[in-house]
Amino acid sequence: MSCLMVERCGEILFENPDQNAKCVCMLGDVRLRGQTGVPAERRGSYPFIDFRLLNNTTHSGEIGTKKKVKRLLSFQRYFYASRLLRGIIPQAPLHLLDEDYLGQARHMLSKVGMWDFDIFLFDRLTNGNSLVTLLCHLFNTHGLIHHFKLDMVTLHRFLVMVQEDYHGQNPYHNAVHAADVTQAMHCYLKEPKLASFLTPLDIMLGLLAAAAHDVDHPGVNQPFLIKTNHHLANLYQNMSVLENHHWRSTIGMLRESRLLAHLPKEMTQDIEQQLGSLILATDINRQNEFLTRLKAHLHNKDLRLEDAQDRHFMLQIALKCADICNPCRIWEMSKQWSERVCEEFYRQGDLEQKFELEISPLCNQQKDSIPSIQIGFMTYIVEPLFREWARFTGNSSLSENMLSHLARNKAQWKSLLSKQHRRKGSVTGADHDGPGAEREEQTVAEGGDAP
Repeated sequence: MSCLMVERCGEILFENPDQNAKCVCMLGDVRLRGQTGVPAERRGSYPFIDFRLLNNTTHSGEIGTKKKVKRLLSFQRYFYASRLLRGIIPQAPLHLLDEDYLGQARHMLSKVGMWDFDIFLFDRLTNGNSLVTLLCHLFNTHGLIHHFKLDMVTLHRFLVMVQEDYHGQNPYHNAVHAADVTQAMHCYLKEPKLASFLTPLDIMLGLLAAAAHDVDHPGVNQPFLIKTNHHLANLYQNMSVLENHHWRSTIGMLRESRLLAHLPKEMTQDIEQQLGSLILATDINRQNEFLTRLKAHLHNKDLRLEDAQDRHFMLQIALKCADICNPCRIWEMSKQWSERVCEEFYRQGDLEQKFELEISPLCNQQKDSIPSIQIGFMTYIVEPLFREWARFTGNSSLSENMLSHLARNKAQWKSLLSKQHRRKGSVTGADHDGPGAEREEQTVAEGGDAP
């Protein structure tokens, strides 16, 4: 570490200075400088392509057809991925896609309002630019560029800033998750019970909040930041630490990009405050607060969506649903997200164990299995919220579809958990409804972050 200089980064402080030296910096605008003084980006979104290789082989006749060039580009994508897996960060960006990939991405965007939209495939087709590509398309589709007289180049620059401020090394809290949440938010904004009341400002706020709701997420949860005395925990007094950081980071990028600089000052201030209110609502510790309020509104039938305040509340609920909608996706995608978030938990647990800290709930790979984590998450967090969302939408086709997927996915995880218990020779493993299993599930509600 002696040859590296870290600028504007977060830190975790331990009593032992050797532990500080070993700890990886996680938060903030980090640049690493080697002995040469050349900045190396902490994370990159585009594959590295050696254009000299392309030029040399083309001129020498080794690559003589367009098809072979595309094959080479595909190889470079694989090469980029393998470099990242080995921890090697590419030094040069690529801002181009071949026609076949662009055509497939455009075709997928024509179905962006479908619930079975495959964000993992879309991310591959856009060379890791799913968030930028998706937001540009949705801003255009909803007429936001014209309505707010946004400059397209400035919008693109802002979205690239947001995308690149997500940590690609996080298995779950990365730009693909942000794109997935944004796509879900788009689906919810189209719900008939809500869509007819929404203004262009509501739509823009919903999409921006979805895209930036986890920006610069460090891959560890709030309790970890608190118990390691992280400066962000001190800054926000241990209250919605990550969500406050996501919001403030978003405002910083909005101001730096000057995306909204042409709008009246009062309007931009209102946008910044509303973005904060939306992003702060994603704090899983406030789940009961929002759920209780939603139930009361639905019981009293007093939601007036003509009222900006009630519309904003339902945007908060929509964003909360979008943030934890993974269990409501088709099994193939839901399972992949579940494995990713648990991998992120386990990494935190390994870090805590390495530095002799108490391992957080859900983060012990030896005790907290993926099926048990997901069953508890669905039971105590997802099902109660989505049942109320279905009541609000009048059991729309999308809501019924999501609840159907949720029930099937939960049954799948219960089946997998039973198999795990049988393999361990557990007498009660075949029936997950035993008291021991219930205690295991309930731990999810105390985990401090959403799986």
